[in-house]
Amino acid sequence: MPRLARSVSALLLGAALAACSGGDGGGGADAGGPLPDAGYGESFTVEWGPVEVPPLTEDTRCVVKRIGNDRPLRIGRFINDLGDASHHLIVYRLAEGEEILEPTPCDPFQDVLDPTKGAPLAVTQKASETITLPPGVAYSLDVNQLVRLEMHYVNSSDQMKTVTASTTFVEIPEQDFRHEADFLFVGNPDIEIDPMSAFTLGPSYLPLPAGLADINIFAITGHEHQWGTGVEVAIAETVDGPDTMVYAPEPFLWSEPETIYHDPPLTVPPNGGFRFTCEYYNGSTETVGFGESASDEMCFFWAYYYPSQGAKVCLHSDEYGANVCCPGDALCALVDQL
Repeated sequence: MPRLARSVSALLLGAALAACSGGDGGGGADAGGPLPDAGYGESFTVEWGPVEVPPLTEDTRCVVKRIGNDRPLRIGRFINDLGDASHHLIVYRLAEGEEILEPTPCDPFQDVLDPTKGAPLAVTQKASETITLPPGVAYSLDVNQLVRLEMHYVNSSDQMKTVTASTTFVEIPEQDFRHEADFLFVGNPDIEIDPMSAFTLGPSYLPLPAGLADINIFAITGHEHQWGTGVEVAIAETVDGPDTMVYAPEPFLWSEPETIYHDPPLTVPPNGGFRFTCEYYNGSTETVGFGESASDEMCFFWAYYYPSQGAKVCLHSDEYGANVCCPGDALCALVDQL
């Protein structure tokens, strides 16, 4: 069980899936006017960087900033812009803390097990991505909301690079708000890929926790690292029962994974769950295993849903025959003891 606990910890502390900003006094977010799209209101942009990154360097750094909003907001759209050395960006809403205006080394997915401290809102692995929630669905932000932008970047070139990122939060009118959105992250850490070899992990089956039985899933994004060649996700009635494919981009590009939107949103049958598969080709001379570094591999997908039952990070392990969704599972206590 210790290795399973470490896998859960690695998932929570290194999941590929933020950007934060804002504040009173220097470094605060820039409030813009209404965007051209009808039905959207004011926008607030939070910036990360710039940071000068030496050749062959990988790191994760965060900024923590206040948006500077003078009223509560309902956020129905995120516009994430990343530089060419980015690996992924995670955007968090925080309940408390102090501003950190300059990008500072940080632990990935910090405090995600404690919903009283905060939760992830959005993840982007593309150079630029606009995440649009369905009509009436939004994330709620408090007055002068504190956020964290977590940037995992890799400069694999032989030249110095300047890395920047930003997130723009776009509101919807209060009268249009109907449902609170939230975030679900699902994966399998049982990865061990021989050198110069193809490898398929799965299909893995994760039963949906009872507390998520009535959710509506409106978008899914797959996540692998450099040796990843495919992610497929299906909704299944049972572990061995029939399923419906809901995510299977062809081709799958690990560096620019497609976000697939579903309208109407997806629902999971009672007592059902997700069946998912990840494929790889390890073109290196070393065995590749699970890990947060870009030289390691991952098998995950994240999903946006409503109405909110809290942000969840879920892990299936065939090796240990275990399924865990945190917070809210007894096995989550193992992570707190590490």
